[in-house]
Amino acid sequence: MKLGRKLLIVGSVTATALAAAIVPMLASNAATACAPAWSSTAVYVNGNSASQNGHNYTAKWWTQNESPATHSGQWDVWADNGACGGTTPPTTPPTTGPTTNPPSGGGKMASAPYVYPGWGNPPAPSTVTGATGIKAFTMAFVLASGGCNPAWDGESGLTGGVHASYLSQIKAAGADVIPSIGGWQGNKLGPNCGSVDALAGAYQKVINAFGLKAIDIDIENTDEFENTAVQDRILGALKVIKQNNPSVKTIVTFGTSTTGPTYYGTRLVQQAKALGTNIDVFTQMPFDFGGGSDMYTATVNASEGLKNLLKTTFGYSDSQAYSHMGISGMNGLSDQQELTSTDTWTRIRDYAKGKGFARFTFWAVNRDRGCAGGGVVSNCSGIAQADWAFTKISAGF
Repeated sequence: MKLGRKLLIVGSVTATALAAAIVPMLASNAATACAPAWSSTAVYVNGNSASQNGHNYTAKWWTQNESPATHSGQWDVWADNGACGGTTPPTTPPTTGPTTNPPSGGGKMASAPYVYPGWGNPPAPSTVTGATGIKAFTMAFVLASGGCNPAWDGESGLTGGVHASYLSQIKAAGADVIPSIGGWQGNKLGPNCGSVDALAGAYQKVINAFGLKAIDIDIENTDEFENTAVQDRILGALKVIKQNNPSVKTIVTFGTSTTGPTYYGTRLVQQAKALGTNIDVFTQMPFDFGGGSDMYTATVNASEGLKNLLKTTFGYSDSQAYSHMGISGMNGLSDQQELTSTDTWTRIRDYAKGKGFARFTFWAVNRDRGCAGGGVVSNCSGIAQADWAFTKISAGF
């Protein structure tokens, strides 16, 4: 993603007939049975079922007092399994659950690759969704304008302009949008908002403008990531955002070494714990390691390093840690000529999916076109590939 920051700135018939006669009856009977009624005081964990208002739901992770009827969106805690009816079993809260305080947040989100409307010949969202099945995009970048005011690219406010038009096109294509706040370059909100409350207010303006399900705080460079005062301000502001918008996923995206978080990445995680920030997803950018890396191995090693840090910091199990983690890669050639091929990206996706990661993305859809020998540029990946190949792979997350 630094490319974008810098360029601004990645048998038989009988048997078959018999089966056909039996299976629908079983399916019909199953469809009419409701799970135990949801209870606001019960604790539910992954796989527990409940019913509410004539629908069955399954919990995706730990939850209590989150109504299935209003928390069953794409990234919410409950999965809506459809209508139910008939005899409802007695209300019996689940008898099993965590014995210690559960992790907050986490949980899998749809893959949302980055797209930047102001750069790199941005493709029509309908073209990409139609060709790949992708259901969400992360749109870059919200910066600061005139002090502590959020604006796309720091210029065009939050309404109007190329970003607002592109956002409308994404929604018209049936996809969700996650605004990315920050990045590698430009005038950012973190340093320009003078207090936690002011920064939280700026983030809230973005949430209110678009009715968001998630925000991505892309914290990079010396002005935010390596500035401890600004790091703490961002974490404090995100704590306020989570308190005021409990259903909005908070994501922090930051760089890494080949073995896991650097000093500043480690500090970010530990300060999130110390300040009670309640971050949902910690997403690392495993690229720009210095060139020549085996990108699959480097990505896995970096991710395992983050997992271990989350475990020691928050007391998570392996699965809990993975459910709070994300990968944000760079398709094709990175700024430092590291090569991530479509085969490598598929392996990375399968690793992240198999471990239960929460987030999977890359920089950027603008570059998801082939240009073998074309170098590291804004509108293609620098390698031979089919158009939108990385996006299609990511959609399988």
